[in-house]
Amino acid sequence: MIPFSNLDVIALAWYLLTWFGFAYIVDYSPLKKHNISVSMSEHRRRWMRSLSKREFRMIDTGIINGLQNGTAFFASTSLLAIGAGFAMLNATDTAMKVAGDLALPVDTSPELWEIKALLLTAIYVYAFFKFGWAYRLFNYTSILIGAFPYPGEVSEEELEHAIEQAAEMNTLAGHHFTLGLRGFFFSAPVFGWFVHPLLMIAGATLVAFVLARRQFFSRSQVIAKNNL
Repeated sequence: MIPFSNLDVIALAWYLLTWFGFAYIVDYSPLKKHNISVSMSEHRRRWMRSLSKREFRMIDTGIINGLQNGTAFFASTSLLAIGAGFAMLNATDTAMKVAGDLALPVDTSPELWEIKALLLTAIYVYAFFKFGWAYRLFNYTSILIGAFPYPGEVSEEELEHAIEQAAEMNTLAGHHFTLGLRGFFFSAPVFGWFVHPLLMIAGATLVAFVLARRQFFSRSQVIAKNNL
């Protein structure tokens, strides 16, 4: 039997509801058209439209390389976090001893500790796959940029198709990168759960609030919408 208290169940349910609810609002609800990610998608499309008019495109490949390097960094960090998660699983006895010596009211058991560590590891595995796929999609974008026709070589319809193709691939890469980052952000409340379920509830609420503000009400969102 899973050694969850009623408060643990409530905290885990609130955590999942907060994460998935935030994802729905940002990615699928009618409100998504007002978030910064959608605004940046339009700028990605503008980028590809400008690229189509340039004779030399080294700057564009340099930008893609920068995006790939950033994604690779987070993918590598995810692997380190996964290793740390497995280390936590192997250090259950030590963790129980430390928890018993703390002045904080840490109420846990070896089984519950391992469940929490597994949840944390699973989140980092999820983030790794998102970052890994985003890296691959940025690679596909660079290939589409390399195959980009020059004006006059193809019809307007074919050029427009190439613009949309590269912009959509670039946007998809950015979306998966964002999902990986979201996994990192929502992993933070799980650390609070190691101490007390109420910290997990408070942490999940705070993370959702901060991310929602950044998506819909931040200065960067205003800039992205060109409403300076």
